[in-house]
Amino acid sequence: MNKKWECLSVDMEKVNKVAQEYQISKLLAKILVNKNVMRKEDVELFLRPTRHDFHNPFLMPDMAVAVDRIVKALESKEKMVIYGDYDVDGITSITVLKKFLLERGAVVSEYIPNRLREGYGLNKEAIKKIVEAGNTLMITVDCGISAIEEIEYANSLGMETIVTDHHEPGEALPNALAVVDSKRKDNQYPFNQLAGVGVAFKLIQAISQRLELEEKEFLKYLDIVCVGTISDIVPLVDENRVIAKLGLRLVEVTKNIGLRTLLEVSGYQKIDSNTISFGIAPRINACGRMGKEQEALQLFLTEDKNEAKEIAERLNEYNRERQETEKAIFEQAVQQVEEQTEEKQVLVLGKENWHHGVIGIVASKITELYFKPSVLICFEEEMGKGSRKKHSRV
Repeated sequence: MNKKWECLSVDMEKVNKVAQEYQISKLLAKILVNKNVMRKEDVELFLRPTRHDFHNPFLMPDMAVAVDRIVKALESKEKMVIYGDYDVDGITSITVLKKFLLERGAVVSEYIPNRLREGYGLNKEAIKKIVEAGNTLMITVDCGISAIEEIEYANSLGMETIVTDHHEPGEALPNALAVVDSKRKDNQYPFNQLAGVGVAFKLIQAISQRLELEEKEFLKYLDIVCVGTISDIVPLVDENRVIAKLGLRLVEVTKNIGLRTLLEVSGYQKIDSNTISFGIAPRINACGRMGKEQEALQLFLTEDKNEAKEIAERLNEYNRERQETEKAIFEQAVQQVEEQTEEKQVLVLGKENWHHGVIGIVASKITELYFKPSVLICFEEEMGKGSRKKHSRV
């Protein structure tokens, strides 16, 4: 079975007009026309974004409420915790917000659920530990929009929660003090495709404006924001394009010791989106997949060059381990498919002790290979944990 490619037809009259007007190649003009980027302001934003192209962060739902509460916590030295995801988007979100708050004198820690033991998102046991540690304010990054029960539980324990997320909300919003998500139905923010780290960035931008700080106090984190944004595979348009364009320039001269060391260890010479997607992201994600999420965060937080080198080398090793595990599971999954005697519309495969931090990647590869939806299940004792991949026709 072959993929069927549909090529967009293009209006060459428009292409020639755009190429001539903006003095660009016809190839680039064709891309702009296909993306319907032809108005002067849109073309300028696409080709030459600047720091002045960021939208007003206070247009985001509940942003003012979130900023007021965080500023209050800063002033009273209240104990705060940042609760984030274990992937690149979550790790970079925690990094940006924690570093920014620490520079403002915050008493702040973080919590990342272990993928293998706790899974994604908030859980009640973690919230109980966070409250017992004396925290009275929890800020979620890259998660929380669907944590209805968990946030009610936090409320019952006397801890307030600020949710910052970029995922689609359900019918009801969590009963948090603030829910900052531009995918809310009542959203007035002009762009709703930010990654989780993009939302965290808008939060520190808003706090900076409230505290009347210089722009550099939040712009200096664009290298880390860029890494999370590109890794999360969000559309690189509008504000995401500004983040990627300006962020990549900062990555080239990054002052983040961990990021600079990881770039060196990964062996990439040229800094571009491919370096982030294929050099940095897999190594950070490997930590979460292998249950070592704290090491990825510590890499970005450390100020010690020797520690950064040691962690970066371990990340390389985790990535190699992830690749080997993935290859073994893929081969076993293919064997199961080939041994099936009847044609099936959905491929359901399973085996004892498959690594459930990796089966999602393998499910994607199986679907890509056989052009069918797949479900991979790893069995551990009496429990099975699965991951599925839909088939989208091309």
